[in-house]
Amino acid sequence: MQAIVFNYIFACTSGLLAYGEPISLSGLPQQEWFIGAVVLGLIFILVFNCMAITTQKNGLSVAAVASKMSVAIPIIFGIIVYHESTGLLKISGIIIALFAVYFTSIKKSSGIHIQKENIIFPVLVFIGSGFIDTSLKYIELNYVSKNDIPIFSATIFGCAALLGLLALTYQRIRGTLNIQFKNILGGIALGIPNYGSIYFLIQALRAENLDSSTVFTINNVAILLVSTLTGILLFKEELILKNWIGIALSIFSILLVALSI
Repeated sequence: MQAIVFNYIFACTSGLLAYGEPISLSGLPQQEWFIGAVVLGLIFILVFNCMAITTQKNGLSVAAVASKMSVAIPIIFGIIVYHESTGLLKISGIIIALFAVYFTSIKKSSGIHIQKENIIFPVLVFIGSGFIDTSLKYIELNYVSKNDIPIFSATIFGCAALLGLLALTYQRIRGTLNIQFKNILGGIALGIPNYGSIYFLIQALRAENLDSSTVFTINNVAILLVSTLTGILLFKEELILKNWIGIALSIFSILLVALSI
């Protein structure tokens, strides 16, 4: 929890430093995107906590599938609301991508098992993650100028950091807070690339030749693919046959979606 809160603080700081114009805190609430950024910040940390609870109660595989399968929400939203292209290659790639997420996320020690009394948590992760991606596209398209991307991103992380600081303050009042230096270092290591991930995702969504359904498909599947390969190379994780099938499907789906551009 400490590392996550410090991560949001440093992600916010990165956005403030990257913003090339004078910053007026009193003027932020006047921005059209401000309320959307506040809501996204709150949902960021709430979804993180839901993912933690899902992992504890249902296992890591369930949390991973719920999080990555949520890509279906912004994809469907983009196709229906923004009338984005729906060629055979693209639709095939999207469907294969969903199968890739499932197979890659299955772990040897735990399948996908959800107890009825705990089903609410992966459902919240699925809806919350999908809402974040969908809202990012909607807000950046309608309210955020190109120059405001850094300060918009910083505001999202700043709001998440404030909520996290309230949680740490509560721990302090209860006497259970023990700040560790390694958590601050972890926050720095997480925060700077975390800011970059949002910044460049928004930039990709603004690209004229890229539909949001294309961006979200390639982004989510590529994240899953790279993280899985990193697990193999750095942490010597053992994969089962379904995982290798998922990796192959991931590469195939990215190629299909990329060829549809």
